[in-house]
Amino acid sequence: MEQQRYDLTGSLLNWYDYNKRILPWRENKDPYRIWISEIMLQQTRVEAVKPYFDRFMEELPTVKDLAEVEEDRLMKLWEGLGYYNRARNLKAAAQTIMEEYAGEVPADYEKLLGLKGIGVYTAGAIGSIAFDLQVPAVDGNVLRVLTRLWGDHSDILKEKTKKEIGRKIQPYIPEDRPGDFNQALIELGAIVCVPNGDPNCDLCPWDTVCKAYREDMIDELPVKTPKKARKKEYKTVFLLETDTMIALHKRNSKGLLAGLWEFPNISQKMDRKDIEDQLKKWNIQEINIEPAGKGKHIFSHIEWHMEGIRVHLEKNIPIEDFCWVKKKELENVYALPSAFEIFRKVL
Repeated sequence: MEQQRYDLTGSLLNWYDYNKRILPWRENKDPYRIWISEIMLQQTRVEAVKPYFDRFMEELPTVKDLAEVEEDRLMKLWEGLGYYNRARNLKAAAQTIMEEYAGEVPADYEKLLGLKGIGVYTAGAIGSIAFDLQVPAVDGNVLRVLTRLWGDHSDILKEKTKKEIGRKIQPYIPEDRPGDFNQALIELGAIVCVPNGDPNCDLCPWDTVCKAYREDMIDELPVKTPKKARKKEYKTVFLLETDTMIALHKRNSKGLLAGLWEFPNISQKMDRKDIEDQLKKWNIQEINIEPAGKGKHIFSHIEWHMEGIRVHLEKNIPIEDFCWVKKKELENVYALPSAFEIFRKVL
């Protein structure tokens, strides 16, 4: 066991030392930077995260800045990353850190777990990378690598599997480099044992001991429960505009895309008469309509199929629950979900 532990751990760390990517959150062991990067990286590619991370750190460089930021500004900084509750949880956790830990991210696994939005994986990542705690950090990359390494056919979408994999890898985490070990596992899954397409097994430090590779089971692993088919929703999106202004609506404080701004929309397909009837309900009499394109946006459990309608007005008309804003403020003030990006480009 001791030799196996050394071989697995030593070969992985040696590979990591020569192959790790240079990333902005790896510049130091600042727990705040590590925390923000880990939340941003959930279901978002590394290259996509980099500019968001840099902008976020420039504007909110400390826990105190995050705890005090106005929600609309926070949403604008997060615009395009999706899962906006993650940003709200960041702020709530930052407030807790200010109140209970004097503004310092706690160097304790259980205390990290107690912060809003921080689960087992994130607590493990922050704890090991920032504070050298000997705890696992098991994400999707790690699950894929280790189920292939051990030829494990357990369903990786089950919490039981994640806990078991974490328990099984625990003895291999070295006391002197726990953060590097966890990052090496994640890195291996990101650039060698990749999520889509064929893995680059000839570049893997574990190719001689990987059961899936040796026994030709790579295509079988990891095992995942098939997802339910997504529900489809059809929307008609209205771009109500003057030369300089555009109408926005703020979504409800709960539910999908809670509290974000959007272009007014109706949850149905609409023909010309439907559109004209809707405009009359908004007290818009002048009918200057043109198509504004079609869009599709996929959420985890739902698909939006959208058709845009552009309505040019001589002046903005007061409409209940709508807010008229300057078009140029869409760039730096109002956070619009990426679902509406195709329509913003029309303006």
